[in-house]
Amino acid sequence: MTDSTPRKPAAFRMAPPEATARARTETPHKPAEARRPTAIRDIAVITPAPVDVFDLDAATADELDALTPPPALPRKKRFSFASVLTGSLGVLVSLAVGLWADNLIRTLFERAPWLGWAALAVGIVAALSLLAIVIRETLALRRLASVQSLRDEAAKAAADNDARQAKTAVARLVTIAETMPATAKGRALLHDLRDDVIDGRDLIRLTETELLRPLDRQARELILAAAKRVSVVTAVSPRALVDIGYVIFESARLIRRLSELYGGRPGTLGFLKLTRNVIAHLAVTGTVAMGDSIVQQLVGHGLAAKLSARLGEGVINGLMTARIGISAMDLVRPFPFNAEKRPGISDFIGDLARIGGGKKQ
Repeated sequence: MTDSTPRKPAAFRMAPPEATARARTETPHKPAEARRPTAIRDIAVITPAPVDVFDLDAATADELDALTPPPALPRKKRFSFASVLTGSLGVLVSLAVGLWADNLIRTLFERAPWLGWAALAVGIVAALSLLAIVIRETLALRRLASVQSLRDEAAKAAADNDARQAKTAVARLVTIAETMPATAKGRALLHDLRDDVIDGRDLIRLTETELLRPLDRQARELILAAAKRVSVVTAVSPRALVDIGYVIFESARLIRRLSELYGGRPGTLGFLKLTRNVIAHLAVTGTVAMGDSIVQQLVGHGLAAKLSARLGEGVINGLMTARIGISAMDLVRPFPFNAEKRPGISDFIGDLARIGGGKKQ
């Protein structure tokens, strides 16, 4: 229990203010003595952990160039037993189909003449359609081979500085570009300067600049658009099978559109051949399976700190599509890159990163 007894009153003596002030002045204030220096040892310096910030400018040119596939070259024709086997089997299948059609038409004639005539008419239509398809595919293969031979001719003319060979290559390119509205201004300029350029190398460079620069700009736009679509679709798709299917579809459409842009019009067989050359080039150079290498390059610059796992996967798939487009551009372009800069991954990585959420600092 607490003591409830009241405290007795007491008197306190207070000093006057004048005495308090006089006491303060009589007692001088001693200044604080300065601290003598001492050596401090064994101090652990704590360095803050680095924070990943996605900065495309931090990526060196060598690292970005390492992600760009090397220039693609058309495959040289070689003797192959697989081609002989395929051709032989194709002839046998054609003979078997022809024999079957002959027996069918004979049997229908025996049953009813009008059935035989109807089957014969259908057979003639089918044969004419097959002939038209064969002619179309043959012309498409020849156009594709003509573009590849034109590349070799232009490269040789530029290397040898051969004016006559350069004029022949330029004339072939102008013939191909006559159906392209984007090259109208360049064709008119080349027609005006056809007698003013003497050196073959300068003529090749001038033609590349005036005729192919507008087409190169459109090709870059096609590649970037395809890469963006692949990045977005694969980032939101719920299934890996959907990702694979869409990447294949978009890559195939990109290869065909690039070929048509440069005047190739490859057709079905030519498209399959061109696609095989692109995939074979990427496989030989070791750039098809590009996931690990690109992750190592980009994560070091903080892409993982900005993107989620799905968005990062979408960006990588978009870069793979861009690589396929660059290789296809090498194969379908009539002239090799000489005066113009060959596109690289650095031309597309910034836009793809912005889709994923990363931004340049």
